[in-house]
Amino acid sequence: MALLISMANAQIAAGVYLSDQDNTQHELKINKGYLTYSVYKLDPAEFIKTVGGFYTADEKMLKVQLEFNSNFEKDGIRALEMPFSMDGDKIIIHMEDAITFKKKESLNQALDGQWLFATRGPDTGQERRGDENPRKTLKFLMDGRFQWIAYQTETMAFSGTGGGSFTSVDGVYTENIEFFSRDNNRVGASLEFNYEIKGDDWHHTGNNSRGEPMYEIWSKRN
Repeated sequence: MALLISMANAQIAAGVYLSDQDNTQHELKINKGYLTYSVYKLDPAEFIKTVGGFYTADEKMLKVQLEFNSNFEKDGIRALEMPFSMDGDKIIIHMEDAITFKKKESLNQALDGQWLFATRGPDTGQERRGDENPRKTLKFLMDGRFQWIAYQTETMAFSGTGGGSFTSVDGVYTENIEFFSRDNNRVGASLEFNYEIKGDDWHHTGNNSRGEPMYEIWSKRN
């Protein structure tokens, strides 16, 4: 059963919503008062933009206090107000043009949720980054889709993002990259890692995209 988030008279089911318009993919993730919205081309691969932050909604307006905005240096936008409507399991967002997002089928996996990068492993008492730190790297995993975003909340400096589909099964976490802001040539790559959940931490180990060993610890945000 889809989790329903009630905001005034609006009900938006938590999930991933997709819209494919003329080879341009619009991807919306919504859960627990937080959303991300990304736009990218599929073939040839081209990253266009991403925004995200905490939202509220009434029966007509979706309001987002942004934590990150990949176009901030150009547009200076820290908050969005987007008229929207619902049509069954579809969200219609009215911007310059109306965009209809269809809800993706739900898929529950071990690493679903929002995670903040905490520290390099192993966890031996070193200082950890958390929500109080303006420098953040967020991973948002839901319904078989993932996105990571590196950003700074005070200055709105944007460092990069990437995303696509993922699986997390029996301690093996696999990312299939469908957009990557730093290098469109990375699209199509598949990366496999090991994972282990310890308390509220995700221990993420394996080799990075350069083949170098890595050990990261991510803390559950919600």
